[in-house]
Amino acid sequence: MTDDPYLWLEDVTDETALAWVRERNAETTAKLGGDRFESLRAGIREVLDADDRIPYPRRRGEFLYNFWQDAANPRGLWRRTTLDQYRTDAPEWDVLLDVDALGEREGENWVWSGAKVLRPDYDIALIELSRGGADATVVREFDLRTREFVADGFTLPEAKSRVGWIDRDRVYVGTDFGDGSLTSSGYPRVLKEWRRGTPLDEAEIVFEGKAEDVSAYAFHDSTPGFERDFVGRHPDFFTSEEFLRTPDGDLVRIDVPDDASSDVHREWLLILLRTDWTVADTTYRAGSLLAANFDAYLAGDRELAVLFEPDAHTSLSGYSWTRNHLILNELHDVKSQLEVLTPGPDGWTRAPLPGVPDVGSADVIDTDPDESDEYVLNVSGYLQPATLMRGEIGGDVETLKQAPAFFDTDGLHVEQHFATSDDGTKVPYFVVGPENPTGPTLLYGYGGFEVSLTPSYAGGMGRSWLAQGGTYVVANIRGGGEYGPAWHRAALRENRPRAYEDFAAVARDLVARGITTHERLGMQGGSNGGLLAGVMLTRYPELFGAVVSQVPLLDLQRYHLLLAGASWMAEWGDPDDPADWAYLKEFSPYHNVHSGREYPPVFFVTSTRDDRVHPGHARKMAARMIEQGHTPYYYENIEGGHGAAADNEQRAFMSAIVYEFLLRTLD
Repeated sequence: MTDDPYLWLEDVTDETALAWVRERNAETTAKLGGDRFESLRAGIREVLDADDRIPYPRRRGEFLYNFWQDAANPRGLWRRTTLDQYRTDAPEWDVLLDVDALGEREGENWVWSGAKVLRPDYDIALIELSRGGADATVVREFDLRTREFVADGFTLPEAKSRVGWIDRDRVYVGTDFGDGSLTSSGYPRVLKEWRRGTPLDEAEIVFEGKAEDVSAYAFHDSTPGFERDFVGRHPDFFTSEEFLRTPDGDLVRIDVPDDASSDVHREWLLILLRTDWTVADTTYRAGSLLAANFDAYLAGDRELAVLFEPDAHTSLSGYSWTRNHLILNELHDVKSQLEVLTPGPDGWTRAPLPGVPDVGSADVIDTDPDESDEYVLNVSGYLQPATLMRGEIGGDVETLKQAPAFFDTDGLHVEQHFATSDDGTKVPYFVVGPENPTGPTLLYGYGGFEVSLTPSYAGGMGRSWLAQGGTYVVANIRGGGEYGPAWHRAALRENRPRAYEDFAAVARDLVARGITTHERLGMQGGSNGGLLAGVMLTRYPELFGAVVSQVPLLDLQRYHLLLAGASWMAEWGDPDDPADWAYLKEFSPYHNVHSGREYPPVFFVTSTRDDRVHPGHARKMAARMIEQGHTPYYYENIEGGHGAAADNEQRAFMSAIVYEFLLRTLD
């Protein structure tokens, strides 16, 4: 498509484009409004605002911090309490910042984006706020003692910045310093050390990446006794080059494979491999986690301990340090297993993490690696509401909080099946629903960036879909990380169609097993999953009765020119390279939708404030389909960023309108 008649829709805030958006929104709400939609919206809002849901904490020193949104505080409260208070049914919370009150006072639609609190005193913070939920934020220093922003503190205007504390009077900062300071992906290229009380333009440059990089970074490790500074760059999404920055400003390369990730904790260097790596006479397999003494490694020693090695069924999902131990989160056929590894004079020992229930997934959500061996676990499954557990390695495990059940699970069960893809690969998927389903089925997928989809409880989905008699299915297709980097690499770039073949295989397997029919099978995906949805619509329309494509990428000829798109070329390819475009054009949804062909009902959902995946993708795809005589549904939330919603009211609306679309088209 050399001439694109809908380029004007890429102008996000152009009034003509926004008029087109408002017209589409009005059409969709007119079609999908009604009593059931209102009931769905109210039910989801009740889940999101429930007073007895878990207030997930993060420890900073003696306090547990939490960000909380509910009906009375739609934009949220940043607050903290003690562990003893947190253990009670009604903790006393100390509110540090009321985002709703701030927005009203300043006339801004502020959305909370996080805070970095300075250790070890935890009395000042760098708070990030976005307008409407965008990735770009403003940064403002905040005094936790006075509950006020620091008048002459560290502040940054709106940008996709990277900022972090060095000490009380210095920060590392990467932001939009002007021409040439950002990468082609729109992220910081230049990192500076900025001293309190000095103008930003006088900050000292400490590291520069390249214009074609995804991003550059700098950070300070404040671990007592192991204080260090690091800088680095990401040439693409999956590679990095990292350096130790010495006190005199010299840079010492951490010599690991470019596509490996490294992590330093106290005296230890961890290396997580994406591809096989041969050192001396030993080859370490992709997906392995290795450990070395950091100082010895920098000095040239290559004594490596293998902490984890994958097999055909098991991969490493993540790891977390405590003060003296390392917790590994492993996936065995997409089910969680947790191990504790402990370094000692005779090497590393390992044991299961005790007290973890055998349900769908368990994730370490917080540790206190500077001070203790405390860990906090979130445990849940498709039909098991979350349980928040706290323990100290070697001690007892306690249940801190139990989330409420938001839907009736009587008669519902979970099964795991494996579909056979076109090339013979066995693809796992979970089925959640009644044993003898009679209602519609919703198939969800992602399949990219080494992201794993693990079992978890979703009250809104359960109340809006399972409780309506539906069946919910999650496909663990290639491109994800469910079986480690090889599972991801199998669907990279020119191999991307393997992910789509996997998803189609699951759709066919559901019908073959009698779980559903193609007419009653819907599919849903967002972001990279929105691209998946676009491909299912255009390449496999006969397999589905409805398609939902949320915050999607759909124009693979121009995605690298829009917002953060250039950062994803390692995943899909470079459209400006004729060899890459030769395969991209075969599955780019925007280039493969045609008049005269039947497609299932499709719903495109996006956000004007999404500054990661450009809303132009969804706009142009809907416009092209309308021109061709199709009747897509379209809704664009004005706020919301890449999550397509900025508060619980918007989240409830956006979820409810999607479920109403699916119920109408599949029931």
